[in-house]
Amino acid sequence: MSGVLPSLAWGSAQAGGALTVASTGWLVSGLSPSPLVNSLLPALGALPALLPLPLKAREGYGLQLAGALLLLAVSVRLTGPSVFWPLLAVLLFGLGGRMSHLPLQQILLSRSRVAMEQQRQGRSLGQLLGTLLTGALFPIGKAVAQYASALVLLLPLLPLAWASAPVPVPVRKGGFELRSLLQGVLFGSLFALLALWVRKVGAGNCFDFGMVLTAYGLGRALGATPLQPRLVPGLPYLLIALVLAATQALPGWGAVLLFLPMGLLAAASDGHLIDALAPSGDLAVRWQVLERSGVLGGLLGTLSIGALSQVLGLERALPIVLAAFVLAGLLMHRRWSLQQA
Repeated sequence: MSGVLPSLAWGSAQAGGALTVASTGWLVSGLSPSPLVNSLLPALGALPALLPLPLKAREGYGLQLAGALLLLAVSVRLTGPSVFWPLLAVLLFGLGGRMSHLPLQQILLSRSRVAMEQQRQGRSLGQLLGTLLTGALFPIGKAVAQYASALVLLLPLLPLAWASAPVPVPVRKGGFELRSLLQGVLFGSLFALLALWVRKVGAGNCFDFGMVLTAYGLGRALGATPLQPRLVPGLPYLLIALVLAATQALPGWGAVLLFLPMGLLAAASDGHLIDALAPSGDLAVRWQVLERSGVLGGLLGTLSIGALSQVLGLERALPIVLAAFVLAGLLMHRRWSLQQA
């Protein structure tokens, strides 16, 4: 039983983090109609993963709580309507998460005997709960309810972070890989303006936005099970483009539910890239290469679609993203076909 409470605290913190980030996406989409400004939000959230920050659980988790408190202040209008404050808060939250994530994982492994698999499951379930709460809480108390709940979910892990002493964190070497980077560009451009798209083009609300994220996250989680589809390389991208196009033809919940198979297809594409990275080292190193490359690609994709949509109009974002997925799918499938020949 020694690992039960730490596991629950870890999962609770993951839920609080997902709720914070998703809620801020919706908040910023209401504060500014600018695609470029909205694209800055995920860009600032991703940037810390590329910086050589110190790994400190206490200081990092403190920054996360500071970011969450600032967002709560924004939600009760203490800071005024400026978009600067939520952007700053997300940057603080991202910096804190980058600093504290690995040390907290190591503390859970070494002291509380929470296995890595339990941590991954807790992270996955927590993130699903966080995106679900994003949609469920907004009709009750809008952003105030979201950020107050996020703080409550973040607090159970605070004693572990605060009482932590320095723990050696194993650092695995992992660089960047082109195909993983390009996939990051694709998914970065897909989700960068999702909240603004749901609000302005889809005429949806925060509940719709939260359910879209939940459906996608559930699909990705199912992709780690035997339900993961076995597809040839390149085909997941083509099918994602098809599913994206179908979301424009189906009304309401039909469009939302299509994000579940989209998550499954994204997980299948991850599997292809991990297999392609086999010479790069053990599984943990390959995942690190995929994640680091994906973060850099996501940063590039987010800012690119934001700038293009700022110039061409938000309605042009989806055709651009669709074309990018189709092109990537055809190129990857052609490369795979040539390797098989």
